[in-house]
Amino acid sequence: MTTTPNDPTTALPGRPPVVDLAAWQTARDELLVREKAHSREGDALAAARRRLPMVELDGTVEVVGPDGPVPFLDLFQGRNELVVYKHMWHDGAPHQGQCEGCTTTAWHVKDAVYLNARGVSLAVLTSGLWDEVASYVEFMGYTQPWYSVRGVEAPVGGGMGHIVSFLRDGDRVFLTYSTTGRGNEPVNGSLSLLDMTPYGRGEAWEDDPEGWPEGLSPCWSWRSDADGNATWGPTSRPVPQWTRPGSTPVVTLGRHGHHH
Repeated sequence: MTTTPNDPTTALPGRPPVVDLAAWQTARDELLVREKAHSREGDALAAARRRLPMVELDGTVEVVGPDGPVPFLDLFQGRNELVVYKHMWHDGAPHQGQCEGCTTTAWHVKDAVYLNARGVSLAVLTSGLWDEVASYVEFMGYTQPWYSVRGVEAPVGGGMGHIVSFLRDGDRVFLTYSTTGRGNEPVNGSLSLLDMTPYGRGEAWEDDPEGWPEGLSPCWSWRSDADGNATWGPTSRPVPQWTRPGSTPVVTLGRHGHHH
């Protein structure tokens, strides 16, 4: 039996109708048609991405890592493909004052074993001074290779907050692709899972059912107090940092702690 939202015996305030499994399956199958079209368009976009023209760059340009300055070519680790995440940096900020959005992305790619198995290397680049970066990486427990590209021109350096792909052919290096805006989302599996949940991401721009519950915190903040409440206040820090040993609920942020 199919019920309607205004059926007082089964309706839940501010939620879609309650139906039996067969009616749900029918609606689910109708949505599947659109999902399959979306998947095929995504495949077509990926095919077009592989056909973008390339830009050659100087692979000997130096970046700074745990062993000091190294040529960008070293980041390929002998492989032919390299994906980098460009992590924003707030100079002089305490660990908990770094970018919550970039922390989110970096946390979702803490290692690259599956990429490596496919012949792709991964590195995180940031504009911070190496000494600050090294301390932060140790604090967070990251296992990816991190490098400072401070003062390095684009496309190795330049603007932060993007995913960038490179191709190597011997000693020649080429820029092949870079994200913009929400292009980083595919790396963040939490966003994809939230998109499958009833309440979604909690973003103001989301198209929600009429009367949907209010007050859910936008997931993009990814910054909370010790109790998990989303906030940018003086006791906040990017969410993964609450998992660090010795993390404490009372924190005094530096002058950069208000960045979001």
